[in-house]
Amino acid sequence: MTINLLDQNRQAMEAFFAALGEKAFRASQVMKWIYHHGVDDFDAMSNLSKALRDRLKELAEIRLPEVAVDKPSRDGTRKWMLRLADGNSIEMVYIPETDRSTLCVSSQVGCALNCSFCSTARQGYNRNLTTAEIIGQVVLASRLIGLPQNKGERVISNVVLMGMGEPLLNFDAVVKAMELMQDDYAFGISKRRVTVSTAGVVPAIDQLRAAIDVSLAVSLHAPDDALRNELVPINTRFSVGETVNAAWDYARVTKRRVSIEYAMMRGINDQAWRADLLADVLPARGDWGWVHVNLIPLNPTPGSKWTASDPADEREFVRRLEARGIPTTVRDTRGREIDGACGQLAAAAAPRQRGDARGARADAPAHRRVRRRLAHARMIRQPECVARAQQEHRPPFQHHARALWPADHAHAAVEAGRLELVQPLLQVLHALPLSA
Repeated sequence: MTINLLDQNRQAMEAFFAALGEKAFRASQVMKWIYHHGVDDFDAMSNLSKALRDRLKELAEIRLPEVAVDKPSRDGTRKWMLRLADGNSIEMVYIPETDRSTLCVSSQVGCALNCSFCSTARQGYNRNLTTAEIIGQVVLASRLIGLPQNKGERVISNVVLMGMGEPLLNFDAVVKAMELMQDDYAFGISKRRVTVSTAGVVPAIDQLRAAIDVSLAVSLHAPDDALRNELVPINTRFSVGETVNAAWDYARVTKRRVSIEYAMMRGINDQAWRADLLADVLPARGDWGWVHVNLIPLNPTPGSKWTASDPADEREFVRRLEARGIPTTVRDTRGREIDGACGQLAAAAAPRQRGDARGARADAPAHRRVRRRLAHARMIRQPECVARAQQEHRPPFQHHARALWPADHAHAAVEAGRLELVQPLLQVLHALPLSA
């Protein structure tokens, strides 16, 4: 079985060549061919011996996602839907500006967190992306935009993991991909220009600051638990207070400012009193400039009940935050005519993707389902969940829904067969450390 070299960070690449009896510097040579020169043909790697090139052709490959849809915008924004080897679809977006060029990449096929205003959430959750599928987006975009070909230029200055999926629920693959983004033999992007965005997987935020030095953005979208429970259901597991505490700790330890992402929705979360509440919540942890608020005019999606805030309400929201000393910006709206909101292009493929995911769960052997349920129960340390998990006659995941979600959500999810509504907490539990 061949391995995709895009799955390997520098350390893994060096180990791969060591296993072939080669010196460690072969890793940096091959990485430069892939990432600096845009070469994926081993025969074209002229500083490798013919014998090594032949071995690489037998043992390895450099496989990128395929472009299924390419949609350029009048403002320079460019959006792609990419087809993966298994037929699933993901999206990436390139956003050029005068002082930077940003690529937004995906980390999962679909998303498990079920945020109520998000287009990707409607697709449900299928699977995590591999490191190769994540970094492959950056490689592919660099080539599509125009590889600098050794001119010392960077066509992509910033990468944000704000596309499809919750990055921190695909922790290991995402960290390896970000290591490649920062590696001088790959893209050499500075630490502060690589940003991972999370809806608030609190234990993984704590793990992130120990694993890699990157910028953090937290998708808050509401300053109070009552509303955030509705907009971002993971809030029923990790509250606003816990999420902001984790963001504060990240900033305190890394000395790197955290961005609070806040999608402005008309009549939902854009009231002036909520700006005041947000201004109370954030500085309570400290006022040394640890946080910046990024207001996002909602990019409407077809069939959604959510709409963008009135510009006057948006301006008042900004005024109130700035009056309290909180740096606030409003994100420029880009790519609306090309379905710029995350998940819109891939939505057409979502019914098949969601069906495949459900089928895979339904066909899983019973003992695997029971083992997963027991592991989940142990992670949250709720004895009643353990007891329920041991009763095999219960429908899969039903006990988790009733134990962990508000009763109305749980019963509706189970009775409608909407397992993707239960999946968010199961995904969160995967991220929690399992104590002895």
